[in-house]
Amino acid sequence: MDNRDINTARTYHESTKHSFESVRHGGHFLDWSNMPVPFKAYRNLEPLGLKVQLQPSGAAALQAIAAQAPGLKEVEREAIPDLRALMQALYFSAGITKRKSYPGGEIYFRAAACTGALYEFELYLVAGDLPSLEAGVYHWSPAENDLRRLRTGDFRGMLVDATAGEPAVALAPVTVICAGTYWRNAWKYQARTYRHFGWDNGTILANLLAEAAALGLPASVVMGFVDEEVNRLLGLNTEREVTFSLVPLGRGSAAPPPAPAAVPGLDLETMPLSRHEVDYPMMREMHGASSLAGQEEVAAWRQARWIRSASAPAGEPVSLRPLEDKEVPPDTIEEVILRRGSTREFAREPISYAHLSTMLDRATRGIPADFLQPPGNQWNDLYLIVNAVEGLLPGAYYYRREERQLELLKEGHFRDRAGYLGLEQELPADSSAAIFFLADLEAILKRYGNRGYRAVQLEAGLIGGKLYLAAYALRLGATGLTFYDDDVVGFFSPHARGKSAIFLVALGRSRRAVGRLFKLKTQG
Repeated sequence: MDNRDINTARTYHESTKHSFESVRHGGHFLDWSNMPVPFKAYRNLEPLGLKVQLQPSGAAALQAIAAQAPGLKEVEREAIPDLRALMQALYFSAGITKRKSYPGGEIYFRAAACTGALYEFELYLVAGDLPSLEAGVYHWSPAENDLRRLRTGDFRGMLVDATAGEPAVALAPVTVICAGTYWRNAWKYQARTYRHFGWDNGTILANLLAEAAALGLPASVVMGFVDEEVNRLLGLNTEREVTFSLVPLGRGSAAPPPAPAAVPGLDLETMPLSRHEVDYPMMREMHGASSLAGQEEVAAWRQARWIRSASAPAGEPVSLRPLEDKEVPPDTIEEVILRRGSTREFAREPISYAHLSTMLDRATRGIPADFLQPPGNQWNDLYLIVNAVEGLLPGAYYYRREERQLELLKEGHFRDRAGYLGLEQELPADSSAAIFFLADLEAILKRYGNRGYRAVQLEAGLIGGKLYLAAYALRLGATGLTFYDDDVVGFFSPHARGKSAIFLVALGRSRRAVGRLFKLKTQG
């Protein structure tokens, strides 16, 4: 398959759109007796038995969300994570933060939001010698917050080759690798799962980048790599699980040893996810078509550039008015991650414009990623339906990120429309503001090929993850949602004409939190 044959991405995107008709005639039902288990389990591979005490970084959440982890140029000395820092970064990215028992078993809630709470992403490490951890390739188990060694030795040179010499990878003492498991999410969402790979990996990376910033560790997102080489290093069965992104973490003073001439395959048996799996070839075809085959292709992909020209505002823009530093809640990033959930009901109560401004400001200050060049570039545009924000007229808005301004597209009360666009769910209708992510998908595909489809979904999930964290830092609520694709574009047109709907996040006051506050007031 060819990354430049963008008809694959076009076909996949069109075929996985939701519409009023498609959701009524899909015929899919959930077989609860065949629900996949939420963890990857190796049959004959024991954990290392690590006992690591996690410690708060002390970094305020809203600062960690907005701050990019220091880049290589800003770090003049080595920044090598010890075992505690490494395990802390993993835990606060994808660890189990809550457990809830129910008649059929137990539900595990994780540090980052995930579609359907199905948690299809696994995290791996490719590390050199670290304090208290030998060089090797590891799988991280969220069930135990522990590591299993897949290979012994320093294989970072393979990642350097696979990324065509990406400097952040070459100097990183350890690289976190995120791999998605198709069936664990496709059990519910079928072929649309490949979109969810970007969203769900993105929310994990929002946490990981925030925690890395809090720990003072350089970190960035790398999407340019030779897929086959990384998958082989991890021993993945690519019919079921595939590498999606890399995050080099920290900085060393010397390049790793060269890649070995030959790397034997891994024959590590894993437990089945469920009694049987249903295959959706379209998502595997999409992944195959967006894979990069060699270093030259990786280098060419990374050199692509796309900077959009800003349009003049049609109306009088409203500048953001975020909270001042002295007004920002001091809760640490770890406290906020442990508190975060996905809001199930909004209270139809207003939030302040300062709160909305703060969330938008903190979530969109830029992502350190190899595909977002020059630094600070952003592919997804944010459109809003504002239902109840003090100091802001209800209506449809476009967020002018560079100017930090909201442009009113049309004034009016659109709660019902927000609910309809969000797949006829109450959450976006009841929220204070619903934020729709749209992108010029055609322009992205023409410059970056099918790989651009992965990247634009990942960026949306990452920004959405930052919005989640910012909302909970302000003791508000947030939830990610799906949508009627073409109806979203139609609602925000003519401004959004030619773009594609990518993601949706609703923000507001949780009904449960408002109920608790009312109870306290009445009891007082």
